[in-house]
Amino acid sequence: MAAMGNGIAAAPQLISDLVSANHILYDQGVLDAFGHVSARHDQAPERFLLARNMAPALVTADDVLEFQLDGEPIAAAGRAVYLERFIHGEIYRARPDVMAIVHSHSPAVLPFSTATASPLRALCHMAGFLGTATPVYEIRDFAGDGSDLLITDRRLGASLAQVLGDKSVVLMRGHGSTAVADSLITAVYRAVYTEVNARSQSDALRLGPVNFMTEAEGRSTAQTIEGQAKRAWDLWKKSAEVRCAALAGMSRD
Repeated sequence: MAAMGNGIAAAPQLISDLVSANHILYDQGVLDAFGHVSARHDQAPERFLLARNMAPALVTADDVLEFQLDGEPIAAAGRAVYLERFIHGEIYRARPDVMAIVHSHSPAVLPFSTATASPLRALCHMAGFLGTATPVYEIRDFAGDGSDLLITDRRLGASLAQVLGDKSVVLMRGHGSTAVADSLITAVYRAVYTEVNARSQSDALRLGPVNFMTEAEGRSTAQTIEGQAKRAWDLWKKSAEVRCAALAGMSRD
């Protein structure tokens, strides 16, 4: 767990919430066998909590590890860690306001990382945090045209954080997206509704010209609705508990 070895004990509730976040994001179709979610350490802001390398739906409290911002685990005890942990460490380093991060490959979002004529932007009021345009990280600009598209070192992690800037979400060309927030509940909310907005935007574009939200509408709706994100969290958590408990039981059989 996050307090082993030279670790600093994180609040049990934070670890529990991080486990729930993994399960919720799987249950909502944002994560599958891949992708990951982290939380900044509540007692040591220069560290973060992230599960070992495993499918999110199967994460338990015992799988949560503590990391330094350079991506090095504090006490992994030989357990494999995610290749792209540098996404988390470098964004936490660049954005002191960020308390949680979700990296996913959610299917409706992915096309917008490659469709240069159709930027992902806020269409529905539940996704006002997207604003009028979502930045796209082009890894070719930083790793050439022969990379595996993964963020596997600090340099690439820092370049992703730079493209994210002060936004809530950054797309990653041909790869997926990364959502950030000032709380774990809000980060999960944003990851889910980025996927919802992407589905709605794809549907709307097939109908014809789209009347998107303005920047001011995005700020206003985000301020109002994200204050109620726990309503969604509580519902999603109940649903995820049932589904992931069944999966965990199957994995023990």
